[in-house]
Amino acid sequence: MGACLGACSLLSCASCLCGSAPCILCGCCPSSRNSTVSRLIFTFFLFLGVLVSIIMLSPGVESQLHKLPWACEEGAGTPLVRLSQVDCSSLLGQRAVYRMCFATAAFFFLFMLLMLCVRSSRDPRAAIQNGFWFFKFLVFVGITVGAFYIPDGSFSDIWFYFGVVGSFIFILMQLALLIDFAHSWNQQWLGNAEERDSRAWYAGLFSFTLLFYSLSIAAVTLLFIYYTQPGACSEGKVFISLNLTLCVCVSIISVLPKVQDAQPNSGLLQASAVTLYTMFVTWLALSNVPDQKCNPHFDNGTALTGPEGYMTQWWDAPSIVGLIVFILCTLFISVRSSNHRQVNSLMRTEECPPVVEAAQQQEEAGRAYDNEQDGVTYSYSFFHFCLVLASLHSMMTLTNWYRPGETRRMVSTWTAVWVKICASWAGLLLYLWTLVAPLLLPNRDFS
Repeated sequence: MGACLGACSLLSCASCLCGSAPCILCGCCPSSRNSTVSRLIFTFFLFLGVLVSIIMLSPGVESQLHKLPWACEEGAGTPLVRLSQVDCSSLLGQRAVYRMCFATAAFFFLFMLLMLCVRSSRDPRAAIQNGFWFFKFLVFVGITVGAFYIPDGSFSDIWFYFGVVGSFIFILMQLALLIDFAHSWNQQWLGNAEERDSRAWYAGLFSFTLLFYSLSIAAVTLLFIYYTQPGACSEGKVFISLNLTLCVCVSIISVLPKVQDAQPNSGLLQASAVTLYTMFVTWLALSNVPDQKCNPHFDNGTALTGPEGYMTQWWDAPSIVGLIVFILCTLFISVRSSNHRQVNSLMRTEECPPVVEAAQQQEEAGRAYDNEQDGVTYSYSFFHFCLVLASLHSMMTLTNWYRPGETRRMVSTWTAVWVKICASWAGLLLYLWTLVAPLLLPNRDFS
């Protein structure tokens, strides 16, 4: 009897995996929107790929992969046919990350094409977006296995540039989300201060603004100390000084009277957050400078020796912090809904939905309910495009923006430095545009 009940329970779980997103979380969480649940599950697929990539970077796993005939020049002592000739002394870990992230990006790109022009949950393709998770997992595993059989050749070199472009766009997307978050934060606290007639909210805004600017000044100081040298490192000095100057300029512009009249919610809180993020991107850029004098993370003995005696480049502080920011940003993309119409137009999402009626909440308690019968709350295809970019950015973050060089080893490159610096400049221009656009285009509604 117990075996029969257990079999019935397994069949019920299997039907959940083949069904819709509401069944996945039945009875496990409070009422939630079907659209949010689906995005979170897809994000879990992305994080699963990142986790596998992290495991592939471990020296113990590399020593096992080193014995495979397709992975290295020296196989396990058998006359098997080699699919590639690769120096495994430092490339194997990153090589596996490239293939894992390729599989993740290909998986989301497939769904991006499949979900084009889906308007509501009544579209048959919406059932694929919000259900059949077990079969999706099988597809994901199949693509991953196939990716590891791609002949090396020029794959890593070509895929590196795909990663550069995708990561550049994702960095800009991170800044756009940060600006949106800061705007919403500032608007909410100012509204609370007016409604409750309390100065504590103003004090809170001032405290966080002061904190962000203090951290930015500290970051600039540390960057000059650790990433520049007297009489050398002129590029680093120019990058730090220029970005600091640009941040001061946009901070001044954000509090100009004309800007304040056009955008009453604009202020130093948003400018301080943008300044801190710009310093963060500048730090990431300088950590890729291929000069040991100007980069303490470059060839500083942090590589770990695997059991077979070969070397593997392990993470440094910029990579770890960048990975944490990547995870937070990806989760924010999965659950966000903005109050700003321009941001929603950019991110292809709806405005913050109204609170569900109490009767519906009681009826759907403990389940995810379908909130897309009249229309989708976000663009399915654009969401998967964001996850494609996130996959590429995770690849560049995990490998610290190194690429295979002519010696078949992972080498640092000025390409990564310029991409990140240009991304910081583009982000500052994007924020500047949000400030001056209402003045330059007075006939358009930027409320």
